[in-house]
Order: sequence, then structure tokens, then C-alpha cells
Amino acid sequence: MAAGRVLWEPDPSFARKTSISAYMKWLEKRGASFDSYGDLWKWSVDDIDGFWGSIWKYFDVADADYPVLEERKMPGAKWFPGADVNFAGHVFRQVREGTALICKAEGGREQSLTWESLEKRTAALAATLREMGVAAGDRVAAYIANGPEAVVGLLACASVGAVWSSCPPEFGAPAVVDRFGQIGPKVLLAADGYSYGGKWIDRSGEVKKIAASLPGAKVIGVGGGVAGASWDDAVSGKARPEYEPLPFDQPLWVLYSSGTTGLPKPIVHSQGGILVELLKELALHNDIRQGDRFFWFTTTGWMMWNYLVGGLLLGATLVLYAGSPGYPSLDALWDLAESTDMTFLGTSAAFLSSCEKAGLEPRSTHGLKRLRGIGSTGSPLSEGSFDWVYSKAKEEVWLASISGGTDVCTAFVGGCPVLPVNSGEIQCRCLGAKVEAYDAEGKPVVGKMGELVITEPMPSMPLFFWGDEDGSRYRESYFSAYPGVWRHGDWIQVTPRGTCVIYGRSDATIKRLGVRIGTSEIYRSVESMPEVTDCVAVDVERPGGQPRLVLFVVLAAGRKLDQQTADAIRQKVKSDLSPRYVPDEVVEVESVPRTLSGKRLEVPIKRILMGADPWTTVSAGALADPTSLQQYVEYAKRAA
Repeated sequence: MAAGRVLWEPDPSFARKTSISAYMKWLEKRGASFDSYGDLWKWSVDDIDGFWGSIWKYFDVADADYPVLEERKMPGAKWFPGADVNFAGHVFRQVREGTALICKAEGGREQSLTWESLEKRTAALAATLREMGVAAGDRVAAYIANGPEAVVGLLACASVGAVWSSCPPEFGAPAVVDRFGQIGPKVLLAADGYSYGGKWIDRSGEVKKIAASLPGAKVIGVGGGVAGASWDDAVSGKARPEYEPLPFDQPLWVLYSSGTTGLPKPIVHSQGGILVELLKELALHNDIRQGDRFFWFTTTGWMMWNYLVGGLLLGATLVLYAGSPGYPSLDALWDLAESTDMTFLGTSAAFLSSCEKAGLEPRSTHGLKRLRGIGSTGSPLSEGSFDWVYSKAKEEVWLASISGGTDVCTAFVGGCPVLPVNSGEIQCRCLGAKVEAYDAEGKPVVGKMGELVITEPMPSMPLFFWGDEDGSRYRESYFSAYPGVWRHGDWIQVTPRGTCVIYGRSDATIKRLGVRIGTSEIYRSVESMPEVTDCVAVDVERPGGQPRLVLFVVLAAGRKLDQQTADAIRQKVKSDLSPRYVPDEVVEVESVPRTLSGKRLEVPIKRILMGADPWTTVSAGALADPTSLQQYVEYAKRAA
């Protein structure tokens, strides 16, 4: 399939109903008319005060108007000085009738929570936290799965002005302490276990270890296996909802970098920055509206969980799932979409690829009448998976491939429901995100691969890293390459049509004879072969020797890597890309190490192959499967 082939275009009736069309009409009534999305985007990144001021007014964030940006700089931009907000207060500005949450844990029944019940539980837990001494600025940590307890916990913290932070129960105690130990929580919410892959996994022992490593933290236990206060008691009291008016830049939550090098970075986002960013992104780019049923497959350890909770700001019903997306089969999420009348199904590129490889045809096996959009993130979506969605999932669906980061808890580039979907391409640069591709000289280029940079501030950029007193770690992470410009660490191409292609991490680039290529181009080629289900490529530099390109492949069931298969893989890369990118060695492995959000660990693998200790290159808690690295350690020993 040729990249750029149009797979879907919105018909006029679809486009008219979108939130972004309504927003553009609202702007037009106020004298700001735009002929195209491209013109709207350019205005949004050139006239920062005008654009973000319009978001403030359009979504009625507060009664009063405030200056938008005190100083236009990165880092250190100060947004909406003098404004008071409350994330939870915005969620509950008007208690709506109907369902707020639909929750399903693997093996259990679907349960729902009304808007009224959600607010009552939030108010009760907020009162409990206050009784436990929690005040604005204190931290509350949660070791729980993606369910109603997590949503109530976050909203209760936001109500009080406390700072929320969560990890899923599949994390072991060392990984949790690596994260929570940096922020010193006053309260720990903890579950005694979780279900995954058809099994109940007890975590009461891990909770004891975590609590012992967080001195002074009071425990609220979700489930009978945790010593401490009872969750049921904590949310059963009667309390009047109170939403503290908080400064725009009051910390809301702490997210963590993947921890692939050293301790995870504790990234602090603000109440106001997240509020205005998620209103903009979810409404205008994901087209989430009141009454929608919004889902993203995620755990509480991935930023997409926080992103998902943002759907409540728009009056959407959240669909929450805790468990394996592949149990008892890969139909699990499609079953959920059918039973909940899901309108937007968010997932990962890896999941869609697995469905494609498994030969699933949801359009034939499931009733997906209300499904309007499918979202994909975590890694670049292959052209084959684009095609599968339209041929096998649903022909009349809008596919929004997005890319962003934990760092900003949103997408830089993503979907737009009034634009066509092109094979292998992300639809657009998001409003308010001045994304550019920089060449080797630090100059913007179009139609060529370059470093993904952000050249203007965004409200949801981190306030700071917790414990980074002088800001040096923050500046080093994003602004060391180009002072005053955010370098994200991905390769991107912005096409002349305004679409985007992500090529993978720039620190994992493969360079041959002076020409560089993003690893995702190799993956697109190799994973289109029926023999290959997954792969990872690394360019290994050995002291005094030539770089060696090693391709690790996971083969389909029943396949073995013989000479014929290896030659076919090499020939595919040669014909699709170039002879210079043909792997020097093809190695069969059982699995590809990935982070909990599905990203391949290319750089840690490269360091291991160059002789580094694996546990100094990556934190075990960052891995979906910590045992997956061992086969690469063994290969490194053989190849040394």
C-alpha cells in the first residue's frame, strides 16, 4: 500500500456534527474565519494569546477573563496568571443525569456509576482525605487498577488541591517505590490484587513492602487483603462537594517517564494547563462530546489513563477496562465495544497489528453501529494496520492515529475529524502545538525527516520535575539541544499536505553511509510479512569495528527462522527501502521488550549489545515483561 492513499473522508453530514466545526463557526461569528484546517492551525500557533483565549471562552473555563500568557518563553511560560480553577469542579459543574462510568474487570460483570454517585463518592473521599490531614499540595499515591476507585481518587485529590499519582498493581514493589518514593505521599490507596490472563494475582505482599518504604503514609485499602482504612468506609460518608479554587499552576498530578534510563522522571502537570489542553484536544481532535462512550485501553501507569479521564470534562461516559486485551481472545475489546455501545475506541498500534495478524474481522462478528472513531497510539501505526481497520474493523469509521507524550499528557500530532485519513500518515499537527521538523543544522524542513521539536509553549508542558530544585534536569531533558526549543526525541516528517509521519526515537536512528532512517520504516516493511509478528532493529557500534545492524524477529506460530526466511526478510527490506538497510544479522527471539505503554526498548537493547549491564540501562518496572530482556543479554554474551 502506498503511503498517502486516501482511505476515508468525512461526508458533509459527519463533518457538520463535529465539535471542531462548531468551534470554527463560533470563531467566525467573532470575526475569525478560516478557509482550511491548515489556516486554523497556523493561527493557533502564531496568535497564542488569541487561540488559547478562545479555548478559555469557548469552553467557559471561568466567569472572568485573564491575560493568557505572561511571558512567551520555554521553559518558564506562565499561563493565565491570576486565574483560579479546579479540574474536578469543572467535571461536576453541572451534575448530569445518566451514566458517568462503565467499568469492567477481566472475568467480571460490567458495572456502571451514575454522575450523581460519582460526585457523592468523590465528595466523601475528599472529606476523608481532609480528615487524614491532606491539604493542597500534599501527595496521594494510588496502587490500583483501572476502575472506579482510581477515577474517584483522582477527582477527590483534585477537589482538595492534593497531587495525584498512580501505578498499576502489576508493578512490583521496587518499581513503585522508585516512583512514589520520590514524591513522599501522605496517603497510599492500594488494592490487594488484580485479574489478568484468567488469573487472580495477589498483591497484598507487595502492598506491605510499598507501605513500609513510604514512611508516614496512611493506607486506604481496596480489598480485604490490605491493612489500613477501608475504601468502602472512605467513600460512604455524606459530605457536601467542595472544590477548592486553585491557582492555574497548582500541581494536579505527577506522571513518570518510562524509566528506561535511571530513575523515572516525576513530571508535574498543572490543574489549569491540563484542563485547557484536554478540553481542546479531546473535543476538537478526538471529537468527544456529551453522551459519548469513550474508551482507551490503558492502565493507571500510562498517561493515556489521565487522558481518558479528561473525557469527563466534556460530559462523556468513560468505559474502563482492567485486564488483558487478549483474554480469553483478541475479541475481548471488540466484545466490550459492542456491549457498551462504544462511540470511540482507543487502543495501541500493537493491539491493532495483533488483530490484523490474527485475522480478526470485527465488522463481520460484532455490532459496532455507534462506533464513530478508533484511536491508536503508543508507537507508529503501520500502513497494513491502517488498511485492516477499514477492510476488517469498520469501513465507515474515522481512524485517529496520534503521537505525543507523557511529558505533556496529550498529543502533538493527531486526528482531525474534518480531514481525510491517509494510509500510513497522522492527519495533522494539533491546534496550539507548533510542531516542526528540524534538519541537522536546526532549521525547519518540510517533506523530509527531521527532529520533532516544539517551537512555542503549550499550557500542559510540565511545571517541573519533582525534586529538581534548580530545574537543571528539566532543561537537560528537553532544551539542551536547541535552547528555547523543545526537542522531543522523535523523528518526524511534516508533509507538504500538513500530514505527519513518525519514524521512531531519534536516539535509535540507523545511519548508513551518511544517510539516516527511522527504525519504524524497517518495522513497516518487515511486519508486513505474514511470517513476522514483531521485530526490533538496533545498529550496534563496536569499538574499532564497523556498525552492525541486527534485526530481532518474533515469528508467527509454527514458523522457525531458517535460511530461506532470513533471506526473504533481507530481500523485503532491500526492495522496500534500500540495500544499505539490509540487516547484517537476523535473530529469532521469543518477544520484543516493550514499555508498559507498548514502546519498543531500542536504546536499552543497543546498550546491552554494547556490553552495558541491563539493569543500569532500564528499570524493571518500566517493562511490560521484565524477563523479555534476558534473551538479548544472552545474545550479547554470544556475540561479544
